[in-house]
Amino acid sequence: MWMVYLKELKEVVRDKKTMFFMILLPLLIFPVIFGGVVYFTSKATEEARTKTLTYAVQNAQNAQTINEALLAESGLERVELPADQDIKDWVKAENVDFVLTIPDNYNSQPLEAGNNELQLYYNGAGFNAIKQRLTNIIEPIAQSSQQQAFAQLQVNDAQQQKLLEPIVLTEVNVADKRENMGEIVGGMVAYIVFILCLQGGMIPAADLGAGEKERGTLETLLISPIDRHKLVLGKFFTIATAGVTTSLVTVLSMAVWGILVGQSLAIEAITEFMGAIGIVDFLLIFLMLIPVVAIFSAVLLSLSIYAKTFKEAQGYMGPLVMVIIVPIILALMPGIKLEGGWAWVPLTNVALAMKELIKGTMDYFQLIAIFGSTAIIAAALLGFCVFWFNKEKVLFR
Repeated sequence: MWMVYLKELKEVVRDKKTMFFMILLPLLIFPVIFGGVVYFTSKATEEARTKTLTYAVQNAQNAQTINEALLAESGLERVELPADQDIKDWVKAENVDFVLTIPDNYNSQPLEAGNNELQLYYNGAGFNAIKQRLTNIIEPIAQSSQQQAFAQLQVNDAQQQKLLEPIVLTEVNVADKRENMGEIVGGMVAYIVFILCLQGGMIPAADLGAGEKERGTLETLLISPIDRHKLVLGKFFTIATAGVTTSLVTVLSMAVWGILVGQSLAIEAITEFMGAIGIVDFLLIFLMLIPVVAIFSAVLLSLSIYAKTFKEAQGYMGPLVMVIIVPIILALMPGIKLEGGWAWVPLTNVALAMKELIKGTMDYFQLIAIFGSTAIIAAALLGFCVFWFNKEKVLFR
């Protein structure tokens, strides 16, 4: 068995494509994700803030102060509103970025007019900062009217604060920063790690079964004085080694790049979050991935044994990505927690446990159910793989 394992492992190491998916991809995926999210978010936000917007104002004469503020604002270009034009259709046709409608009864004195309801027409389907930019222009005018009204009523600053906020709701969030960020980050980490572990074993698995058939070396291997189950175990451990290597590199990459991004961008929340996750938590995440990798390896090898060609094997393995997404989505659904029967649901339990470890709220007794159920499934699938390999009609169909 170990001779087969070493022989197959040497061939895997020599394959550049396999090594890329095993090592380089996990190392690169996290900086690409972290850097890409930060770059494109900042770029989109900056473009939305600095883009020159075209606008029109209906009944501009009713609010001279607002009209003058809009004209004085850089980054805004005034367009005349056509007469008898349906505003919704005009904005939807992208003739302007927004239209501001001022009511006929507009009055800058709130004690006389009460609330002045202005209507903003814009296309909110995409990311833009139209409402925020317009609010920044109108808010000082509204505050000025408010201060004039308080002055007329002879209300001092302390009384103003009490009138504006008669009831103050103070939040006392019992969850720490790690729990808050872990709830968001935990599900994403499980999604990335599972897919990378699967892809890390796909290419060697396709080559060790279907690839042997195409090269005509499977027959030579079968007539060697090695038991069938040892041949299967040798190939299985080779695929598992590729998957475990991918998972180890992924976990290390996640930790290292998370700390580097937090420190280089001076994001204190990320630095504190990554620093709060202990070495034991990262070790448990890695250990939980081992039986998961065993499940993936057994399934991939079974499909590769059944396939006639390398291309056919890849066709069978591709849809597995969609199958893996389902239990991860279950782990992300609200109300789904690592308790009760969920600790025994394959893959979903590992995804939930990874999220709990990252949050720092893990019930470590649940690890018994997680490791136990995952190991049993992996052993059953490996047994099926041995059974599958012993069938001539499967090997030479």
